[in-house]
Order: sequence, then C-alpha cells, then structure tokens
Amino acid sequence: MSATIVEDEAELLAIARDMRTVAVVGIKDGRDPYAAGFTVPQMMKMSGIRILGVNPTITSALGDPTLRSVAELPAGVDVLDVFRRASAIPELTDQILALPAEQRPPVVWLQSGIRDDASAARLAAAGIRVVQDHCLGVYMRRARHAR
Repeated sequence: MSATIVEDEAELLAIARDMRTVAVVGIKDGRDPYAAGFTVPQMMKMSGIRILGVNPTITSALGDPTLRSVAELPAGVDVLDVFRRASAIPELTDQILALPAEQRPPVVWLQSGIRDDASAARLAAAGIRVVQDHCLGVYMRRARHAR
C-alpha cells in the first residue's frame, strides 16, 4: 500500500484490522465518559490494542500516563488517531513531519468530521497514508467482525 490519501473501503478495513499500537492525539481522561476521545480508545484498548495517549492537558488516560506531544512518540506506532479540531491539523502535521523518519507513524487517521486536504497532501507526500473524516472505531468493529 503506497503513501496516499486513503478512501478505499478495503484499505480502511485493513488498517483497522492490522493495527497493534495506536497513538491517540486528543485522548480524553474519562471525565466525560461519552466523549469519543475516550470511548473509541477505550474500545481499542479493550480489544487488545496498545494505546498511547497524547494530550498535554492531562497526565493519564485509560490507566496509563499520557504523552505531552507527538514529539514523545516512540517508534513502532501503527496509526496516529486524531481527535482534534480541523484548525489544529496544520500544526499537528508540522509536528509529525518534524519527527525522525523511523518515528513517524505510517498512518495518520483523522476522525469523523476532521478534514484538512492541504495537510493530508503534505503527509502523503512524506510517505504517510492519511485517512480523513472516518471513525477508526467503526472500522475497527467492522474489521474485527469480518474475521
């Protein structure tokens, strides 16, 4: 699969099926137990996926310490799942592209309602697959049930 802006349903399902470690930018700590930034990562963790929360405003989420920024990401993240406003995506893109190549996630997934075509094009040009305006939790459930 090449670096591109991903629209193909089968490729979306493959990403969701194959991910093992997901960094969640904008993860929530559960104070609002219905916030998607909490419920989606919680579902992934309950399914055995390693979650690395990224949020400078909280110290922990889902029982684990959070990272303050994407600059702290370790190598080996399969998907960077983003729960941030579209207006924050250009700055986040700059932070991702500032990472050493071996530390960059191969997939950046912008959750439902989040789209920034210019940032997506920049990430794809750098060899990162980009998903925009799709809920990773929905695709994870579909992929797991298709097995």
